[in-house]
This record gives sequence, structure tokens and C-alpha cells, in this order.
Amino acid sequence: MSTSSTSSARRIVRAAAVQIAPDLESGMGTLARVGDSIVAAAREGVQLVVFPETFLPYYPYFSFVLPPVQSGAAHLRLYEEAVTIPGPVTGTVAALAREYGMVIVLGVNERDHGSLYNTQLIFDADGQLRLKRRKITPTFHERMIWGQGDAAGLKVVQTAVGRVGALACWEHYNPLARYALMTQHEEIHCSQFPGSLVGPIFAEQIEVTIRHHALESGCFVVNATGWLSDAQIESITSDPKLQKALRGGCNTAIVSPEGQHLAAPLREGEGMVIADLDMALITKRKRMMDSVGHYARPELLSLAINERPAAPVFSFDQAGAVPSWSVNDECQRQSAGIEATAFD
Repeated sequence: MSTSSTSSARRIVRAAAVQIAPDLESGMGTLARVGDSIVAAAREGVQLVVFPETFLPYYPYFSFVLPPVQSGAAHLRLYEEAVTIPGPVTGTVAALAREYGMVIVLGVNERDHGSLYNTQLIFDADGQLRLKRRKITPTFHERMIWGQGDAAGLKVVQTAVGRVGALACWEHYNPLARYALMTQHEEIHCSQFPGSLVGPIFAEQIEVTIRHHALESGCFVVNATGWLSDAQIESITSDPKLQKALRGGCNTAIVSPEGQHLAAPLREGEGMVIADLDMALITKRKRMMDSVGHYARPELLSLAINERPAAPVFSFDQAGAVPSWSVNDECQRQSAGIEATAFD
């Protein structure tokens, strides 16, 4: 095969990881920032864009620096601003994905009746919601804010840019959760962190985490962290000591299957990291080490996953079996609802 033929056979995906501040005063204001970033990414030819953890309406930074007894009002306000799925917010994002032919990975605070969840949404380039998954275990202060997710969302989905999976923040410290996605042969892993949290050490931990997953999974990692301005930090707490806990921790980056940065990472301020993903690098990496293929020993080590969604009520058929349930089927149903309610 000629060199030109080899080159033309390669699949290149242009990806972007966005690091911006939410609008802490308005969920709709944050949604407008999402829209502006999508338009800006489209001008750069981006086919996949990833936003930070629970970016809509905003990550609950207040819960990290305020004791529970003082955070009631902020928690209730988060309920008011949280996203219902399907609903007007997801309808707007679906329409943007469809208009610009872009795969969008968005973190939201999802409200499901009386509970909030840390939820990751993957919209395909045709506007369909391919995946809705909830963070399995909220970390530390987050447990006062969000409910727990389940393994029903540990799915890799086929999209216009390839097989895409997602995890949020310290879910990357759960090796079995990551392995569940590896076994489904994810090509692009979309990771999301809050940013502006803990301090510089958090950014260093993110660096280790995303590069290790890229190497171990043999996939690309597109990681987005959020950002807070000084004025926003001061609005959350007036205590200078606590304000230090809301700085640093930003590391928006794109990493190859060989563990290399494909563009300079962004650790301060707002911006967008853009890189072209040469999908041939996946095979190049896995030729040497395929953690779920020729490098695996399933007769020695294997993973069992309970994919049944966690729910307070189940209905049994006459034979006593629990009806089958599919994440993708549910997302298709939700997508139909999104299209029906968009811009209502």
C-alpha cells in the first residue's frame, strides 16, 4: 500500500477540552457559556468537546468550605438550578450537537425528584443522548450533596467519533470502574474534574491519573477541569484561608494512548485545549499491551458487574424475573423526549 493510501485510511478526530468558569448566579447563564464554547469549538473544526464535572449549573464548591449547618440555603439553590433529564436544558444541548455535528460530553447536577446526582451526558453528533450515567460514589463532602450512581451507566457508547466512555473525578481511583470501560474497548475516554479545588497537588494528581489511564486502556483521554475567578471564590467564602482551598487543581489536557500530551495542558485561566486524535495510535499501543486482550489473564482475574439500575421498586413478571433494562434503550427513550421538549 502506498504512503498516501495509508495516510488517507487513517481516522483523525479533532477534540477539545474546555476550561471555563460557570455562572454561579444562573444556570441559564452557564448554559449560555456552554453554547458559546460549542460555537467557538465548531469554528476550529472540533468534532468532540468535553466540559468539566457538573458544570451545569456549577460544581457545589460551597460544600467543600462550608460546614453542613451553614450550607442549607446553597444546597436548596442548587436543587432549584439543577437539570432534569429530559428537559429544556438537555433539549438545548441536543439541538447544538445536531446543529454543529459535534459529540458533546457535559457534566450536570441532575435532579431526580428529591435527589441530586453527579451525572455525565454524552450527546452524539445527531443530537441523540447516547449515555446518561451517574457518579458511582461521591467523594467526601460531595456525599452531602449527591446520591450514589450504579453500574448501569458504566457503558462505552458508539458515537460519530468512535467508542466513547466517561468517568468523573475520583472514579478514576476505582480500578474496576476503569476496567469495566476498558473491556468495552473505549477509544476516547472523557474525564471530568471540578478544578479550582484543593490546590496545586490536585493538578499533579490529575496528571498522573489521566496519563496512566491512557497507557493502561490504550485510548485517548480528553480531560476537562473547571475554573473560578477570584471574585467567584470570594463570593463563596470570605475567609482567606478557605479561599486557598478553592484555587489550583486545574489540569485541562488531551493525552494520547502512549501517555503523551497532544497539546500544552491548561492549568490557569479560561481556555480550550484542542488536538487531533490519530486513531491509529490505539493499535500502535495495543500491539504492545492490550490490557483486555493478549495481556489479560481472564482465567486468573475477571470482573463481575451488576448492571441492574439501583431503584427502590422493581416489577416482576409472572415467571418471577426482573424485566431486562438497557442503558442505551433508556437513552433512546430520553432522546425522544428531549426532541419533543426542546425549546418548549
